[in-house]
Amino acid sequence: MTYSPPLRDLHFALEHVADAGRLHDCFAGYDAETETAVLEAAGRLARDVLAPINRKGDEEGARFENGRVFAPSGFADAYKAFAEGGWNGLSADPAFGGQGLPKSLEIAAFEMFDAANMAFGLCPILTQGAIEALASHGSAAQKALYLPKLVSGEWTGTMNLTEPQSGSDLSGLRTRAERQSDGSYRLTGEKIFITWGDHDCADNIVHLVLARLPDAPPGTRGVSLFVAPKFLVNADGSPGAANAVKVGGIEHKLGVRGSPTCVMLYEGARAELVGEENHGLAHMFTMMNAARLQVGTQGVGIAERAYQQALAFSLERKQGRSVWTGENPARLFDLPDIRRMLMLMKAHIEAARGLCFSTAVAADLAKHAPDEEAQKSAKLQEELLTPIAKAWSTDIGVAVASEALQVHGGMGFIEETGAAQHYRDARIAPIYEGTNAIQAIDLAGRKLALEGGAAVRDLLAGISATTGALMDDGDATLKSIATRLDAAASAVRETTNWIAQRSGQAEMFAGATAYLNLLGDTAGGWMLAKGALAAKRLDRDGDAYWRTKIALAHIFSESALARAPGLAAAIKLGADDLLAATPEALGSA
Repeated sequence: MTYSPPLRDLHFALEHVADAGRLHDCFAGYDAETETAVLEAAGRLARDVLAPINRKGDEEGARFENGRVFAPSGFADAYKAFAEGGWNGLSADPAFGGQGLPKSLEIAAFEMFDAANMAFGLCPILTQGAIEALASHGSAAQKALYLPKLVSGEWTGTMNLTEPQSGSDLSGLRTRAERQSDGSYRLTGEKIFITWGDHDCADNIVHLVLARLPDAPPGTRGVSLFVAPKFLVNADGSPGAANAVKVGGIEHKLGVRGSPTCVMLYEGARAELVGEENHGLAHMFTMMNAARLQVGTQGVGIAERAYQQALAFSLERKQGRSVWTGENPARLFDLPDIRRMLMLMKAHIEAARGLCFSTAVAADLAKHAPDEEAQKSAKLQEELLTPIAKAWSTDIGVAVASEALQVHGGMGFIEETGAAQHYRDARIAPIYEGTNAIQAIDLAGRKLALEGGAAVRDLLAGISATTGALMDDGDATLKSIATRLDAAASAVRETTNWIAQRSGQAEMFAGATAYLNLLGDTAGGWMLAKGALAAKRLDRDGDAYWRTKIALAHIFSESALARAPGLAAAIKLGADDLLAATPEALGSA
């Protein structure tokens, strides 16, 4: 199944949902023509280079042979094309070879890369995170040494957090860092689940590693961040002797098999401190937050790919009688339940896309808005939306990929059709870069309290403005959307107060995931509502494209937004039932 870049939908989401036009005055050389050119070029790379090797990457997988890791056939050439196209440095600082374009445009391009080949897309995502971490916390010498090569794509980056005994809770990290007389450090320890930790696609790999100094305080307060390249770097910037870091093996995974997930062994590897000692977790969060938005975008991309395949199958496969056309056998597409499934899949994709793009626009404005107050407000929105974009969008990716299997029927369960790969690939995204439960706890326990709850108030104010515009239009369908969206916003307002009053308590933790889902549904409905308003305004010739935008917003409001009261009840359920469920009572013995 080929991949078709959804260029029209991407433009629509950027300009009319996320309002990326606000960035034209913030970035030199960025305008509508540049946006079009970048997205069209990214679409060609995704369709013509990355998508054709996606299936091969799944079937062949990464290989570990004689201590070396090899990407699947075709990946090295694809990476060369990716790097030569300048895609690694789309939003990077021009001082280090980047193009200085908005993060939101980069996110839109990467949605296509992830849709075409999610396993491949993981490699540059980690590199971009390394770029952001070093740009924010690295020394001048480290920036000069590493950033030009990372930005160009000549080198790739990794993030080394997890250890066998320490997963999401990093307080138990045991990897040691020992100071050397020349100011460098030596790292010793084992890291697991390191995405693209080793491969044959680039000249060097720059590992960002969390480790603990001998005199560090306990827990996460005693973690420091280090940079340790695969090959030590010569004075002229070229790769030199091999560092004392080895690959212990690669994982055999459910999905994204073309992406090597490595066990990394640091055996006195030479490293440099990044930032301050014992502040490593805070420094690493720069990288993790960047990765979380990218992972949310992966959810959108894999959902789009699965949806496209399901739609194509529904137009080719004939089975059953259509109550609309009377045709027998009819296309699956002409069966009401199949079309319902496809419309809900499309609606959720567009809602998640708008959410990710809006988060990226907020991130752009947080750095480049013309005044400090606007930057502060945008930063609050970025902080609030990031865990929602990551968690809600990746859950959408899994749900849409699952529905795509359902559209295929029994053929979806057969590997030869390719539909199963999308489901297997999608399943990791709710787990890595902080599980979705961690995103929910971060949202409920930390993000709501920022600036006294200003971020949620600003979000609700934006939703209120949109519902008012929907009601003022006078169209009955738009009014129906407004009614559902307003009710969902009211549920958010009520449950936000309930959650905030129980911060840190068992009730908050028990209701956090339901709260994130409520906020995700509501924010997603808002994105579709803004799209419906824009479509009504732009529909001058009766184009079915615009009518469908309104229909998608309506079906989402009558299904997803209609769930708001139930989610509000789940949020307030509390933790008593959880305490009542003992291991013995839940067991089967």
